[in-house]
Amino acid sequence: MTDTAPAPARAWKVVLDKIETDLIEGRLGPGDRLPSERDLVAQLGVGRSSVREALRVLEVMGLIRTGTGSGPSAGAIVISSPTGGMSALLRLQVAAQGFPIEDVVATRLFVEEWIVGTLAAQSDTDLAVARATIDAMDAEPLPPEDFLALDAQFHYALAAASGNTVVAATMAGLRSSIQGYTAQIARHIEDWGTESQRLRDEHHAILEAIEAGDVERARALVPLHIAGYYTH
Repeated sequence: MTDTAPAPARAWKVVLDKIETDLIEGRLGPGDRLPSERDLVAQLGVGRSSVREALRVLEVMGLIRTGTGSGPSAGAIVISSPTGGMSALLRLQVAAQGFPIEDVVATRLFVEEWIVGTLAAQSDTDLAVARATIDAMDAEPLPPEDFLALDAQFHYALAAASGNTVVAATMAGLRSSIQGYTAQIARHIEDWGTESQRLRDEHHAILEAIEAGDVERARALVPLHIAGYYTH
């Protein structure tokens, strides 16, 4: 007779499930301190090493901050930092080649069209960081690696300006991938001066459309800018 009973959950996963349930049901929230390691061990019947492993996972995910000692900052405290956790996860997946570049480009098109359309429809958006980034790109001729780092910063600045933390976290996570594949393409461009000028002009056009409140034009410029460079 075959034993079909499910395998027992890993002990550290039991701790994660407990904390997730407490967050969902409102027993824990941002700023609250998690039970001590000793209390979690007693409540859940797991070892202290399993509790510590679960806390490390939560910290990497950007859900808690841990501190040592006995003061007010000691222990594990729930924080609201989704950007850090999502960004780290996406960066690792991209680094491990879990996401094909074609999928990254398609995601950028989808997300960034929403970003510029949202920004153009708003009347009080702070675009100072995006504008300063463009100014830095215009200041002097830059080598491709420096230019493309600022290019990624420009697109992230627009995402952050949208006010949507999930979108900002997604763009932050894709940022290293964006720099990676754009740098690969740049190595095959013979006239970088002409290409970088074209990219600068497109950045200005996108920002001007946003500032003018022209939603349709802003959205239309994104695929020309992103897919155009990738196709090149």
